[in-house]
Order: sequence, then C-alpha cells, then structure tokens
Amino acid sequence: MLADPMVDDVEFDVAEAHVEVLGRLSRDRAHILSDDALAFVAHLHHTFKERRATLLAARTERQARLDAGERLNFLPDTREVRESDWTVAPIPADLQKRHVEITGPVERKMIINALNSGADVFMADIEDSLSPSWENVIDGQINLYDAVRGTIRYTNVAGKQYSLNDKKAVLMVRPRGWHLTERHLCIDGEPVSASLFDFGLYFFHNAQALINNGSGPYFYLPKLESHLEARLWNDVFTLAQEMLGIPHGTIRATVLIETLPAAFEMDEILYELRDHSAGLNCGRWDYIFSVIKSYRNDPDFILPDRALVTMNTHLMHSYSLRTIRVCHKRGIHAMGGMAAQIPIKGDPEANEIAIGKVRADKEREVRDGHDGTWVAHPGLVAVARNAFAQVDGANQIDRSRDDVQVTADDLLTLPEGAITEAGVRTNINVGVQYMEAWLRDNGCVPINNLMEDAATAEISRTQLWQWVHHGATLADGRTVTPELFETLLDEELAGLRESLGSCRYNAGRFDIAGELFREMTLKETLDDFLTLKAYRYLL
Repeated sequence: MLADPMVDDVEFDVAEAHVEVLGRLSRDRAHILSDDALAFVAHLHHTFKERRATLLAARTERQARLDAGERLNFLPDTREVRESDWTVAPIPADLQKRHVEITGPVERKMIINALNSGADVFMADIEDSLSPSWENVIDGQINLYDAVRGTIRYTNVAGKQYSLNDKKAVLMVRPRGWHLTERHLCIDGEPVSASLFDFGLYFFHNAQALINNGSGPYFYLPKLESHLEARLWNDVFTLAQEMLGIPHGTIRATVLIETLPAAFEMDEILYELRDHSAGLNCGRWDYIFSVIKSYRNDPDFILPDRALVTMNTHLMHSYSLRTIRVCHKRGIHAMGGMAAQIPIKGDPEANEIAIGKVRADKEREVRDGHDGTWVAHPGLVAVARNAFAQVDGANQIDRSRDDVQVTADDLLTLPEGAITEAGVRTNINVGVQYMEAWLRDNGCVPINNLMEDAATAEISRTQLWQWVHHGATLADGRTVTPELFETLLDEELAGLRESLGSCRYNAGRFDIAGELFREMTLKETLDDFLTLKAYRYLL
C-alpha cells in the first residue's frame, strides 16, 4: 500500500498486530489504509482497548443502578474540581470566533458546500448523520484528505462542478462514539473501536497538513457519559501527538453534552481535556434520547410528544444554561445546538414560519450567552449569523453567568404536556423513514421539513418503547398498548406505500425498517442504540 507523503518519515511496524481489512478497497483509495496508517490505529487499539471495555461496562453498571431507582447527582468525589479555580488552555486563533457552525456528513459535495457556506466552522460528521457502511466511511476519509489539501472536487450528473473557495470554514471532525466498532477492520481477531478508527486515520493523514495550513486537528466528541471517558480521549490525544511528533495540546476537541450523565460532569469533562479542550456543545436531540433512556424503567418519568420537549422547557433550558456557566468559568466556548427546521422550497409562508423558529432559537442562545450555534443547511447560515451579530466580539466567554445556579432537580424536571395519537404516529413515521434511509446508506434525511438524523430517530424509538412499556395514556383517554402501536405502525407503513408508490416502496428497505421498529418497541428491555441493532444489515 502507498505511504502518506505527509508522514512518510514516520514508521510503525504493522507486523506487531494481525490486521485484517475485511472491506473492499480500490487502488485509488489504498493510501488511506497504508501499512503505517494501519499500524498507527493498531497501536491505539492495543493501548486503549481494555480501558474502553472497562468504561463501557461502567455505563452498563450505572444504567442498572438507574433502573433500580437511583437518581443522578453531582459526584461527591470530584467536588474540588467543580469548586476550584482553573481554566483550559488558550483558544487557538482560528477557533476564537465560532458564531455559526454548519454540520453534515462527510460526503464529497456536502463537504465542499459546507466549507464554502460562509459558516465559521464545518463539523464533518462520521457519526449520527452518516450511515456507516464501509464505502461511506472510507469515502469520507478520502474526502477529508482531499479537503485538507484543497484538492477536493465534485461533478454532479448534470455536469455542474464544485470546488473550494479561497475563504473556507475551519474544519472539525466528529468520529463515532466509544460504543461503536468498525467491523471491517479486525486487529488480532476483534473489531477495532470505531472511535479510534475514525480519529486515527484522520489524525494520521492530516494533522501535519492542517498545521501547515495554519489550523490544527480539531474534533467533536460524541456520546460521552463520564469524565473518565473524556480522560480516555485525552490520553488518546496525548499518545497520538507523541507518536507523530505533534506538539502536545495541538489537538482541540469540543465535547457534545448529549447524555444526561454528562450534564452532571461538565466541569470534570473540561478538566480532563483541559490541554486539548475547545469547549462544550448542547447536543439537544441526543440529550432528549438520553433522558428517556436513563430513566426508561420509571413509570413516572415519561416525556410528552417530542414536539413539546423544546429548549424553552425547564429541563432543556437548565441544561443549556449550565453548559454556558461551566464553560465560561473555565474560559472556553459554550456552543448552542441544532434547530431541526430547514428551508422549505415552493411555500413562502411555510418557509417563513420555519425560518422564524430558527431565528427565535438562535436569538435565545445569544441572550443566554452561547458563543455560537449549529445549523444543518447552508440556507440557514445567514439567519444564525444575523442573530449572533449582536455579540460584541468573537465570543461571549467574558459573560460569566454567575447568576446561573442549576441544581440536580433542575436537570431532572420533566416538561409538561400530552401524549397524542398524532405524536405516536409521527414517531413511527419518522423513525421508520429514517431507518429505511439509513439502511440505504443515507444518514441525514429531510422528513416533513425537518432534518432528521440518528439522534431524532432514537427519540422516536425510545419514546415509543417508553409509552408502550408503561401503558401511557393518550390525550383522548386511550392507553398505548402493544396492539395500538402495531395497528398504527401497520397503518403508517401502508400510508408510506401509498404515498411513495409500490415500486419505490418495494425497492427500498421499509420492511426491514418496520420490523426493526416493531421488534425494538415491543421487546421487554430497551436496546441501548438503534444503530447497533441495525448495523449488521449494512454489512
């Protein structure tokens, strides 16, 4: 295999590990899995696999305690970290201003459009908005490799050509979470951690090139559930930099606070990553999913229709304010989250309503003190930019928000509202449509004028399980029984067949998606992740 020209003076011995590549790889993509790159990933795997396994087991143990009735609280053993004065390392120059960040999968056209969008940062996603087929994952690494070097090009079927502008957004990359594996790369007979695979390949091939470009290897870290998981990432960063001769602290990472346990450990997470931190982000959709999953067995901990769990509820606003308070105390960015609305073509009135919701969401984030926000579509960059134009300077880190005092009870206060048949149907419809698209290699899907990814599909799935499992009462007095769920599922599938046409429906993977939702909703125990269950269908 070809050596990477940017790191061909670094040698690793791939013979130390038995490495098997189980996916197909064309000759023009072989450099991504060069012997040196594979040896680099294998060394990370050997060094950290036991700690990763231990931390995943700790997740299971904590969930068992929550299932038994324990309530989350701030950790007594880390009180000193929360109460003492310390700050993270100084912010790199190109990350000072992050008013608008655009996110999307590592698809070639998406990368070009996002880097050209006028946003300050583009978060290239190998996680929730990417269906992780082998082709998508490898093509994503190729696309990132080309983007870093400025050589990325794309021509659509009509002959339109896409290339990078002179002015580009800063690139950040989100690898997959600790719970996932990449089954197409086995090291000593076991699949490698998807986190280490995604991070390792991108860092190995691009770290020095990014530095040469005046930037650096910047990341978003998903699905963390504890500061010990942040410590693991920090140790991965330290070793990776040592192995390639990159100065310590060059890597910077923003942690998505998108699990309920992590909301109780924000200070500790920043402390563990303090040499490599780029702040925290409010990953609101995964956070709602985690709230449901954490207290899945509690019949008194049931959320209303998804549409009612907004950032204006006490539950979500408390979590957002705590993120700002903690980050600004530590001298780093507190990033806002994603509004789900996207521009609506052909209906000016509906489009203005959607844009108005995005505008209101971003203006709330500015008022609260967030330093920037996320959008999912280039057409929303200007909306977010206009909202953050109110900020005097590159960020609002100097707004300490000492007035914010969020308690454990604040983080566990459920929003009020009803569960409706329409809400049940929406969850079924969105969940099945997203899963069907994911199984066809598309992980970022516009449905009903909202941008859906794995996180929003997980809300749909876990709410359905919660409502069926606990026999929730609908607004009209009926009980959500397994029989009612199955009736509504069958009706929604029939509706999709009718609206799409039998040809399109049968050519898709709706039968598998529908059965996955049926099985996972009706089973006695809640599966941790929909994508773990569905991953085998991508192989």
